[in-house]
Amino acid sequence: MAGLGTRVVLDDPGVRTPHPARIYDYLLGGKNNFAADRAVTERMMALVPYSREVAWANRQFMTRAVATMARAGIDQFIDLGSGFPTSPNVHEIAQRIRRGARVVYVDNDPVVTQHNTALLAREPQVAAIDGDIRCPMGILDRVETIDFSRPVGLLFVAVLHFVTDDEQPGDIVAAFRSRVPPGSMVAISHMTSDGTPPEVIRAIEDAYREATAPAVFRSNAAVEKFFAECVLLRPGVVQVSMWRPELTTSRVGSALGYSGGVGEVL
Repeated sequence: MAGLGTRVVLDDPGVRTPHPARIYDYLLGGKNNFAADRAVTERMMALVPYSREVAWANRQFMTRAVATMARAGIDQFIDLGSGFPTSPNVHEIAQRIRRGARVVYVDNDPVVTQHNTALLAREPQVAAIDGDIRCPMGILDRVETIDFSRPVGLLFVAVLHFVTDDEQPGDIVAAFRSRVPPGSMVAISHMTSDGTPPEVIRAIEDAYREATAPAVFRSNAAVEKFFAECVLLRPGVVQVSMWRPELTTSRVGSALGYSGGVGEVL
């Protein structure tokens, strides 16, 4: 079922083709997904039964990363590849710590953007725009609520593994990083090949071949390179469930297959 305020033509090719944002929504137990998304996810879960636990562990990483940034004084965020809001959302986490924090949600699925725009209509400090991270300037030129003279929190949570090597993910991160001042922070989580069984990698890769973007596993060392010109916060790039688990009161689930970290821009 489509999200609040969203008008979708059910025979549209975009609905019939699984999308990473809607697959992730289904893994998190959301309702903003379609039959094609559910079918491919169910096939993946048959081979990787802990997929939902991994998705939630990644989501918990995001909440801890945003809280860490907000406590460091950051009060404006760009969530790149945001997907559908799942409470607590980025703005909810940030505004608990920094009242009036500004957040821009960006996604390349128009269904996501329409849903987020309607849902956040009463949030004056929050905006949702349609944009593809592979075209950084197309996003940066439109985030009017962000003051780039002050530190910004850039979130690349579970999105860079949908960018192929030919599409230069490192250059994409660099383009956004070059726009923000020193003291800004970058959070990245990514599917990792380190410690992930080959059969799990194959199952996930096979599932996303049917989607609008492939899943690209990278090593932790490759993910660390995305933090060029940043100082990594402790404990560096690690399994997301091991990134500062003490910052949450809820149980931090295992996240075999995902690594992540946060860095401060120099």
